[in-house]
Amino acid sequence: MGLKPLSRETCIVRKTDARKGRSESVSPSATATEWLHYGRVILDAGDPPLTFSNGDRETVFICLKGGGTVSAGAKHWNVGRYDAIYIPRDQPIEVRAGAGGIDLAELSAPVTGKYPPAFVSYADALNDPTLHFRTGGPGSSRDLCILIGKNIDAGRLLAGITFSEPGNWTSWPPHEHGTMLEEAYLYIDMPAPAFGVQFVYNDRNDPEVAAFVREGDCVIMPQGYHPNVAAPGGRIGFLWFMAAHREREDRQFGVVNVQPEFAAKGTGLEASRK
Repeated sequence: MGLKPLSRETCIVRKTDARKGRSESVSPSATATEWLHYGRVILDAGDPPLTFSNGDRETVFICLKGGGTVSAGAKHWNVGRYDAIYIPRDQPIEVRAGAGGIDLAELSAPVTGKYPPAFVSYADALNDPTLHFRTGGPGSSRDLCILIGKNIDAGRLLAGITFSEPGNWTSWPPHEHGTMLEEAYLYIDMPAPAFGVQFVYNDRNDPEVAAFVREGDCVIMPQGYHPNVAAPGGRIGFLWFMAAHREREDRQFGVVNVQPEFAAKGTGLEASRK
């Protein structure tokens, strides 16, 4: 397994929330991922249900706006904002919009194993201190909630959401985990004119990727340190999702290498390892 290189062309995808229906914005054939796929399912109220199969990929849906019903085989789940669903490979899937429409992030990765379907209530995750915690210090305080982690039996995928305090850094101290996990950040809940700046780098003097990010943008981290910062007056929010290089074996949240200059105070992710 060779890590994919860092470049703006393959690590940044803009306005991934611009299309209705089912779309794919991140895939190994088009971007700097080895395993990760990301797309959106956006339906208005009254739209016909959308049906498809996930083939050889395990799939996670996270509801970003609205709500509705997701079915996989004989299983049916009602979802609201930030609820998550894990669906094993080789499933027929149907998505129906509720009265306010539905906007789902669709995350997937190929796996050989078949793991049990599961529903994760955002409200329940908020009440679990190993899944939901505040971390960081002055200038880097943020709220982190793991939706798909050790609470779910899966092959490659991990996912959750992070919201900074206004003007703060997140993913701080800078860390990387490229030999175990590739990652992407989808920026959410950042109404205009809010924006942030995302870095992805191995070169600590001249970062390979440094870019403004706004709601709907996605930045891919196949390797490298990846801190970000919110513009003053607004927070940065993102859905983060990862795929393990080795199925099951590398699927571990919070195992990171901190940039050496900032390693003295720990990773900021210790609560997740309890």
